[in-house]
Parts: sequence; structure tokens; C-alpha cells
Amino acid sequence: MKWTASVALSGLGVPESLRWHEGALWFSDLAHGTVHRWDIGKEPETVLKVPGRAGGLGWLPDGRLLVVSMDESRVYRLEPDGELVEHADLREIVGGPVNDMLVDPQGRAYVGNFGFDYHAFAREHPNSMLYAPPGPPRTPIACLAPDGSLLGLTEPLYFPNGTLLSADGSTLVVAETLAMRLTALSRNPDGTVGRPRPWAPLIAPGLWRLLNHPGPAGRLTRRVSALLDHPAIAKRSASPIAPDGIAWDTDGESIWVANALRGECVRVAPGGQVLDRVATSQNTLSCLVAGDDGRTLFAATVPTDDPVRAAELNGGRIEMLRLWFPQ
Repeated sequence: MKWTASVALSGLGVPESLRWHEGALWFSDLAHGTVHRWDIGKEPETVLKVPGRAGGLGWLPDGRLLVVSMDESRVYRLEPDGELVEHADLREIVGGPVNDMLVDPQGRAYVGNFGFDYHAFAREHPNSMLYAPPGPPRTPIACLAPDGSLLGLTEPLYFPNGTLLSADGSTLVVAETLAMRLTALSRNPDGTVGRPRPWAPLIAPGLWRLLNHPGPAGRLTRRVSALLDHPAIAKRSASPIAPDGIAWDTDGESIWVANALRGECVRVAPGGQVLDRVATSQNTLSCLVAGDDGRTLFAATVPTDDPVRAAELNGGRIEMLRLWFPQ
């Protein structure tokens, strides 16, 4: 059985980076460059507008908000007096818009980026054509100290996106969106990270090889994949899963994945077994298990993730489902 989320908020551009903080849902709107706070059942509040489009969110131990500026390739910090100041400048590191961010309990931030101008490519080509050799570029996650200085970089990854921290703090799990997999990185006591290792593949190995094949088989696979990504077909398809935002389930072991290619959130176990699917009304960019009792699945959905088109449509939504079913 596939459960279905219900629409709770609408009229947004590109809602992303869902966070639960001090009893409220926070999120960015990538199309309008704003950060919002929502007390469930009330009207959402616009907290601030960020130069260069708001992206990932997090908080320092003293409560100050950190927010990514996607187009400026910076991380900003909101001071208690309301002043927005530069926390880190990533322009010499990134290869495309800066994106999602995880801030750990010590205030260390892990910031991903696109690696290239994805939206410029997607306006001209089907997504599957990214895999024509040599394939999409890779890019590292920047590891920042609490004061914003650079601790180090991870090995390059395929579009590092949503990121989680294990309960004991020893492991980061990263959604490699364009590799269609979840990847684990061991974390050292100083906050730096080690080599990536598989956590869960989200595409069949044979299909992955064909998608990247340089010969006729690869060209055919990419063309067929482009046809299957048509919305009318995609909503009836269970594969592939392109992970965007990710969230721990209530069991602390499995992970909910926002599928950027489909209208769904998918719960997966280590190794990639699909445990549950929740249908959403549109492609899903972020998910979160939170709420007052920690048992509500929130999903950020969009008719398009292109920020220019999304700002015109204002079709973004926040959808919800109470996780009452057995797990």
C-alpha cells in the first residue's frame, strides 16, 4: 500500500530545507530567496530575505541562524539584532549554486553545492542526458568550523545534497542526487570527514551502467529514460529515485528520501531496500520527520524546481502525513 500526503500550505515558489526548530517548521523558498517559520495551524511568517536566494538552514549552539546564499556562494549568519552578516565565503570552492547545509550540535556546518549550472542544462536537455560521457561533474562538501573558517573538503561527490548526522555523531549520510544513491562518510572528532562508502543505492546497478555507457546501449537508455521522465509516466513509475532532501525515520535507522524525479517520499533501509512509499502531489525536494511528537512526515513539493519558472507559478506546497502506520 502507498500512503498519500495531504497539502497543508500552498502558493510557495520552491520550498526547501525543511527544519524543525523550537516547536515550528522552518523552510527556505529558493525561488523568492526567503526564509519562513510556520507554527502549524497558523499563517507562516517570513523571517528574512537573503541576498542571492536562500538555501540550506541551520543554527549555531547559541541560537543564531545560519542560511546559505545560493547564488552568492556564501553562508550568512543572523545576529540577535537582526543584522545579516557573512559567516563564510565559498566562492573559491564551489562549482555551482551552493545548496543544502547541515549544522551539527557544535556549530560545524557541512555545505554542499550543485557542481555546475544544473538549471541552465535542464532548460535545454532532458535530465538523463547529464549521463552522456564524461557525465556530470563532481564537487566536494565544504566542512566549516563554528566560526565559519574552512575545516576541510570531502572527496568530490555527484551533486551532494541533503545531509544527515548519525545519533552518535560518527557518520554523515549524504544524498548524491545525480548518482541516485545515499553515501556515508565517517566523521572525525574534529569534524573533518573520511572517504565515502555506500549506504544505499537507489537505482538498479544494471540500469546505472547502461545510463552511463558510452556506446549505442547508453544512448538508447538515455533516450528511453528521457521519455519515462514525462510526468504522466513518471508518476506511475517506481524507479529511479533521485534523492534530494533526506530525513531519519522515527526508528533512527532507516531514512526518508525526497524523490526529486517523482511525487513521493520513500523510506529506505541501509543497503537500499524500499520499506515504504508516500505519494505527494508533485515532485518532492525536501522531507522531514518532526512535529510536536516527532511522528509527522513533512514534504516540500514543486511543479518545477527551476527558480525562474517557479517564481512565476507559485505552485510550491508543504504536504503532511501522520506516520501512524506500522514500521
